[in-house]
Amino acid sequence: MFYILYGQDDFSLHQAVEGIKADLGDSEMLAVNTSSLDGQHLTLNELRNQCDAAPFLSSHRLVIVDGLLRRFEPRQSKPRPGKGITKSKNELGEWEGLASYIKQMSQTAVLMLIEGKISGNNPLLRKLSPLAKVKAFPLLRGRSLKNWIQQRVINENGSIASEAVDLLAQLIGGNLWAMNNEIQKLLLYTQGRPISEDNVRQLVSYSQEASIFPLVDAILEGQSGIAQRTLHQLYQEGASPTYVLAMITRQFRLIALAKELSSLSRQELHDKLGLASSYSLDKTLNQAKLYDFERIKQAYAKLLETDLDIKTGKYNDKLALELLVTELSSSQV
Repeated sequence: MFYILYGQDDFSLHQAVEGIKADLGDSEMLAVNTSSLDGQHLTLNELRNQCDAAPFLSSHRLVIVDGLLRRFEPRQSKPRPGKGITKSKNELGEWEGLASYIKQMSQTAVLMLIEGKISGNNPLLRKLSPLAKVKAFPLLRGRSLKNWIQQRVINENGSIASEAVDLLAQLIGGNLWAMNNEIQKLLLYTQGRPISEDNVRQLVSYSQEASIFPLVDAILEGQSGIAQRTLHQLYQEGASPTYVLAMITRQFRLIALAKELSSLSRQELHDKLGLASSYSLDKTLNQAKLYDFERIKQAYAKLLETDLDIKTGKYNDKLALELLVTELSSSQV
């Protein structure tokens, strides 16, 4: 048996690996007969030795290789003027022989290649795909993500309002590890009641992060009164002044990066900024349109000044933050 599992959704990939393991018999004996190998430094001979080893008191030996395909990802390079792109006669090296080995691999061996994001034109993936059970795990988005949330709650014998599903998808995005943790927390809190939108706003840690956007919106639009009210609302929701200051600073950093990387595609920007959801990306891109680099530099100076005022005891943290919000939302900054 030979599997290739790859993609950015490592939660679903992990679940698939566990499912394959469950089908191979007793978990304790399988653990004794499992080898995990680093594909970045592995040789073909080392892999053969692991796969050829007879299982101990088990029907199968499982060999998991992480990162082998990544070694052969095509590198984008610009040819020199007047020269074409030349390809190596044998770009796979010794791994050219892996396909032949798999065809005569022991029936007791189960080989699994796992990867993160790889391209469809990866030469080793193309060569091995006809021999393997291949499964891709892209990040879930949109309707697929919402369906996953709904099904995950149902699988845990719970129920959830559609508005709560929408908000979870908006706040957390395709990070299913974080999503699963938040769903477990919500199910424990509701104890059999349907999960509501209010429950999500109260309990999900990403909710406070999203609450920073209205504050930064008000600051950027020069609406000092709204900015102050939003700040006090964050206090009421349990956010500390130091947390709010850190989040404002983070958001201005993201705005600066979004402006600097504006030539990248939307997906490249999403990856570079490390944002949890498309909602966070949209808000950041919209805010980046309202600030030029000079205003961002001035804002950073104010943020640093506020941090020093708090640390030196010039002002208490709440007063320092309120002064900051007033100054940032004035027309002078």
